[in-house]
Amino acid sequence: MPNSTAERTRPLSPNIQIYRPQLTSVLSIANRMTGVVLSVCAVVLVVWLIAAATGPQAYAAVQGAILSWIGQIVLFGATFAFFLHLCGGIRHLVWDTVHGFELRSIYASGWAVVAASAVLTVAAWVASLFMAG
Repeated sequence: MPNSTAERTRPLSPNIQIYRPQLTSVLSIANRMTGVVLSVCAVVLVVWLIAAATGPQAYAAVQGAILSWIGQIVLFGATFAFFLHLCGGIRHLVWDTVHGFELRSIYASGWAVVAASAVLTVAAWVASLFMAG
């Protein structure tokens, strides 16, 4: 039995600094992060709605921030976060039916989540550009 922690040759539990990231762990962490991002976006949506209810000057100020190039990048990221969280949630719903636990299926569904999120994000933005005229 070692006397000090310096004599230990390996960690007692998995350590993110030692192990190579895998698709499953990256998507799990991303799902949690997108949940936080979407919570912040919900607050921004409320601010936008309050500005719209307050009057034209407040609405114009918030709308100007959203339409700026920084606002558009943030909005694009929020759109991707929404679709990544949505597709990850659908993946978990499938897992709740006790399907898709084979290693090949896990990786296939993981890459499908990433691809579907990217496609849905681009499709949403293309559709919004067409609707905007």
